[in-house]
Amino acid sequence: MSPRERDEPVRLTKIYTRGGDRGETSLGDMSRASKLDPLVRAYGVVDELNSVVGWARVVVDDERLARIQNELFDLGADLSVPFAEDDGKLRVDQASIDRLEADCDAANEPLQPLKSFVLPGGTEAGARLHVARAVCRRGEREVLAAGTERALNPLAAVYLNRLSDLLFILARAANTGDEPLWKPGGER
Repeated sequence: MSPRERDEPVRLTKIYTRGGDRGETSLGDMSRASKLDPLVRAYGVVDELNSVVGWARVVVDDERLARIQNELFDLGADLSVPFAEDDGKLRVDQASIDRLEADCDAANEPLQPLKSFVLPGGTEAGARLHVARAVCRRGEREVLAAGTERALNPLAAVYLNRLSDLLFILARAANTGDEPLWKPGGER
């Protein structure tokens, strides 16, 4: 087998290793942790979120989502390596959060102001983006919970918080003209 190329982050020739059969997994620094460890749970939800964003991309033609999927992989890498300040590891940075804020502003600008809470649903694209938003919020909670037990990049939860805002705005944009709004008391 030829050596790994510089732009190849990994080279996997065999997918199963049996290393996790007893409920443990390797972290990014090759230390072992329980699959129930809050850190593993946190990056597991980030992986799930990435899958849901990919599912949304099937019906949403928005290049921001492709970038976000790559950033979510970066976030998973960040979370999978125990955090130490200025350790030189791949970490979520303020520039990523600033890009999300700029994306939020650009996507929100053409939308009408909200006058009620939005119900998840609407178009296929809107519904998928709302699912991604909900998974993103769960990921944020898992990262915050992991941070009570382990040192984490403090920007990890901030990134997810801002991403959930963007996913909400993109869902609204996908439902323009057919946005399902909450009607307090419903049909009573």
